[in-house]
Amino acid sequence: MGSGEWCLQKRDSFKSETLVGNETVPEIGCLSIIVLGASGDLAKKKTFPALFHLYCQGFLPPNEVHIFGYARTKISDDELRNRIRGYLVSERSASPSKDVSKFLQLIKYVSGSYDAAEGFQMLDKEISKHETSKNSLEGSSRRLFYLALPPSVYPSVCRMIRRYCMNKSNLGGWTRIVVEKPFGRDLGSAEELSSQIGELFDEPQIYRIDHYLGKELVQNLLVLRFANRFFLPLWNRDNIDNVQIVFREDFGTEGRGGYFDEYGIIRDIIQNHLLQVLCLVAMEKPVSLKPEHIRDEKVKVLQSVLPIKDEEVVLGQYEGYRDDPTVPDHSNTPTFATVILRIHNERWEGVPFILKAGKALNSRKAEIRVQFKDVPGKKQGRNEFVIRLQPSEAMYMKLMVKQPGLEMSTVQSELDLSYRQRYQSVTIPEAYERLILDTIRGDQQHFVRRDELKAAWEIFTPLLHRIDNGEMKPIPYQAGSRGPAEADELLEKAGYVQTHGYIWIPPTL
Repeated sequence: MGSGEWCLQKRDSFKSETLVGNETVPEIGCLSIIVLGASGDLAKKKTFPALFHLYCQGFLPPNEVHIFGYARTKISDDELRNRIRGYLVSERSASPSKDVSKFLQLIKYVSGSYDAAEGFQMLDKEISKHETSKNSLEGSSRRLFYLALPPSVYPSVCRMIRRYCMNKSNLGGWTRIVVEKPFGRDLGSAEELSSQIGELFDEPQIYRIDHYLGKELVQNLLVLRFANRFFLPLWNRDNIDNVQIVFREDFGTEGRGGYFDEYGIIRDIIQNHLLQVLCLVAMEKPVSLKPEHIRDEKVKVLQSVLPIKDEEVVLGQYEGYRDDPTVPDHSNTPTFATVILRIHNERWEGVPFILKAGKALNSRKAEIRVQFKDVPGKKQGRNEFVIRLQPSEAMYMKLMVKQPGLEMSTVQSELDLSYRQRYQSVTIPEAYERLILDTIRGDQQHFVRRDELKAAWEIFTPLLHRIDNGEMKPIPYQAGSRGPAEADELLEKAGYVQTHGYIWIPPTL
C-alpha cells in the first residue's frame, strides 16, 4: 500500500451499499436512529447533541431520517424535546433556534421497560409507521439502535430488539447496535457479555464505541506514522526511549462517586481509552486501509503485551474522595494509576509504554509523549514528539536550537502545529459525531472488535483482581497535585527524563 493512500481516503455520502446474495444493493430505505436510555445523562449530553450537529451539517436529511427516544420514564414527546433542547445550542449551530426546532421535530418518544415485550412492540410499530410514511420497502430500511444504557441491561435490551424490532426481510437494509463502555468489569464478565450479544447479532452488526477513537488527533495517528517518510525509520526501539500516554483531570468525581467507585480509573480510562491509543502508536503498518486489516494489527499489539509487574504500577486515591456520601468509607478504588506496559516484539522490545491517568490533579489534558534517546555527547535535553489530544489540539516536536544572540549556547524549543491557529476556519468534529456517522456508513475501523476487547481485558484483569481483593493499596495524594510522588519515581526508573524549565505555550492568534 503506497503512502499516498493514507491521504486519499474520502467518503462522500453517509449511505453505503450492502451485499445481498451476489449483488451489491444501494441502501435506499429511510434511516431510523433509536436512542435507548433517551432520558439519561449520556443521551442528553453526548448522543443527541452529536445527532444534532450531524443534522446541521446535512448528514441526517430530514426527509430520510427519524429519531426515536426510548426509556422507562413516562414523558411525552415534547417533554423529552424540552429536556434535551438546552444541550443542543452551542456556538457551532449556524442558526440555533431555527435549527434546534426543526431537529426536535424529528424526535418521537416511546416509553417502556427494558425487559418486556410490550414497549419494544410499540417501538417497532412507531418505527414501521415512519418507514411506511417514507415509502420504504419492507426490509430496505436502516435501523440504528444506540444503547445509552448501563451494561447490565444490554443482554435483555438486545434480546428484545432481536425479537421485536429487526427488519422483517433483507432488501439491502440493516440493523446495527451501538454499545457503550464499560463493556464488562474483567475478562470473564466481558466474555459473558460478548457471548450473550454475539448469540443475537453478528459481529458486523455490533459497534462497541470508544469515543477516544473518534478524537481528531487519535484518528491522525495512522496518517502521521505511515504517510511521513521521516517517521518511518525513527519509530522503533533503536531511537525511542519511552512513550507516555497521559490523561489528567483537574476535578474529582463530582457527584459520580458511586458510579466511579464500581470501576476505578483503570477500568474507566486506562484499559480502554489509553490502551486503544497505545495500539495506534505501536501497531505495524496494515496491508490496507480496510477496517479489518487495521484492527488485525491492533490485536497483534495487544497479544504482544507482557504481564504487568506489580513493581511497575503506582496507584493513588485523592484525599477527600471518600468524603463523597456515595463512596464507601473504606474504598480501595484508585483515582490515579501509572502502569508500565512492555511490548514483546522486534520493534518495541525494551521500550516502556507508560499509561498514566488521574482525577483531581493540577491540570487537565490528554496527550501522547514520544521521548527519543539521548544524542551521544553532552546531555542537553531530549527530543520529544508530543501529540496533544485535548484541550488545545496540537502536535509539536521538542528539539535543540541555538539561542538567538552572539553566544553559541543552546536552548530547547519546538516545531509547532497548533490546530486552532493553523486551521482557523475548520470546526473539529466531536468524537461522538464522527463515530455515529461511521456507524451509519458501516465503517468499523474506529470500533473495538470482540477479539480486541478480549485481548485488552487479558492484559489488565490480573491487576484489577489484585486491587479488588485489597492486595494492592492506593497511595493518598493531595487534590490539585501531580499525584503520588512514587509515580514520578517510577517514571524516572523507567527512563523518562523530564525537561525542567521548559513549558510549551500554545500560540495565540
